[in-house]
Amino acid sequence: MSSSRQARAIARGGAVAVLTALVGALLPAGVAHAEDRTVQGGRLDWGIKSSFQSYVTGPIAQGSSTLQGGAATVGGSQFRFHSAKGSYDPDSGAFSAAFSGGVRFLGHKKGGSYELDLTISRPTVKISGGSGTLYADMVSKEKGTGKVTSTAQVPLANLGMSGINMKGGSGPIALDNIPATLTSRGAKAFAGYYTAGTELDRVSLSTDLVAKSGSGASTKKPSPKPSKPAKSSDSGKKTKAGRIEDAAVDWGVRRTFREYVTGSIAKGEWKLSAGAEDGGALFRFPEGEGTYDKKKRTLDADFAGTVRFTGEHGLDLALSKVGVKVKDGKGTLLADVRSAGDKGVTLKNAPLITFAAKDLKPEDGLISLTEVPTELTADGSKAFGGMYKAGSEMDPLSLAVALDADAKLPALPDLGSSASPTPEPKAKKAAEPQTENAADSSDSSSPAVPIGVGAGVAVLLAAAVTFGVVRKKRAATATSATATATDADSGSGSGSGSGS
Repeated sequence: MSSSRQARAIARGGAVAVLTALVGALLPAGVAHAEDRTVQGGRLDWGIKSSFQSYVTGPIAQGSSTLQGGAATVGGSQFRFHSAKGSYDPDSGAFSAAFSGGVRFLGHKKGGSYELDLTISRPTVKISGGSGTLYADMVSKEKGTGKVTSTAQVPLANLGMSGINMKGGSGPIALDNIPATLTSRGAKAFAGYYTAGTELDRVSLSTDLVAKSGSGASTKKPSPKPSKPAKSSDSGKKTKAGRIEDAAVDWGVRRTFREYVTGSIAKGEWKLSAGAEDGGALFRFPEGEGTYDKKKRTLDADFAGTVRFTGEHGLDLALSKVGVKVKDGKGTLLADVRSAGDKGVTLKNAPLITFAAKDLKPEDGLISLTEVPTELTADGSKAFGGMYKAGSEMDPLSLAVALDADAKLPALPDLGSSASPTPEPKAKKAAEPQTENAADSSDSSSPAVPIGVGAGVAVLLAAAVTFGVVRKKRAATATSATATATDADSGSGSGSGSGS
């Protein structure tokens, strides 16, 4: 280690010691142990290995990646896993969080099968005693032999926890840009494409905490929702035929469009308002109101929520006042559209996508469609400035309509108290996995802050209430901004399906 890096490490260690001592001094004398916390809600962002992704979808393997179980993408090479569940002990710093969702890689197609077939799902991060490990369910086809192996919770990667003090937190736990290296068992489960010790993509996560005692204390920040007036005096009873009690429509627009927005070209983001919710791979437009005709199997519903995409090169697109109409077995999603720039357009109640809805009948008071394929309309093509042609496949749509007060809508993937997407930190490296150099010297001097005060130093000094664990992101690698959105879309499929 260089002298400058040693100095930085010593300084970080000293800062942790001083802050830890300060917190201890400020806590009430009678408090011997911090209360254990339950991890509930949050997300993990991890590209697994971006060069492997490039290899899979590149000219050699000519394959794709498929999202499973509500997993999403952020930027061009990060997968977002959701709905963290686990535990945290502030006294020891022991932390465990299991996330939902998975990704399947396919490549080297021969006949009706693929020689490369690898699925990684349910990543779990466990930290104890200053060391960390990322586990995952693995299903892989061994390179060369074709033998398929399925193993639950393989210790896939060792996490670099040097300089991070996990003790004493009571706010959201946030670990950012944590180094990860492949374990020996992980290398075996990775079907022989990499050897133990290979550097993988860095890991970032954020989780909310709630008190185990059931006191109701929580770090989760609920999203503000517009108040919904009661529909009638019989709101607590079974509703009259034809009236919708509640409804929500889930739609991610298009996977590759989200990747373009947060990727290295647009370097943008999306923001939700008016009650819209972020499910990672989809946006939920809630508070549905309208009517359903059981005999005719028709539906007419309006939903709350706005999603606005912004970024460089004139990207500014907002979708609001979403509605769904179903008639004669065909569904249409409509919305108000406002976009800026040279190809700016304003549309009112425009039909954006169509989908099949042939079996629209209630079961136990709930009508539901789950991830049905969708197709872009002519107005939808205009909304995207001609980026996608009419007839293009868009993300799948899910619809849930409660016809009585007892029916409950499906739960949304829980991304935690802050679900804002982040731009892609660096471009992918196109390299064949068998010959790739595992070392990446550009990351070796990444700056880090071992511990961050949740509400600022002033709040800590005044009340010693909460602080989380934070690690700063390294600076993003600059990439060319001359490519078009179509370039960003090439090599990736739509929706939650193929990435080719």
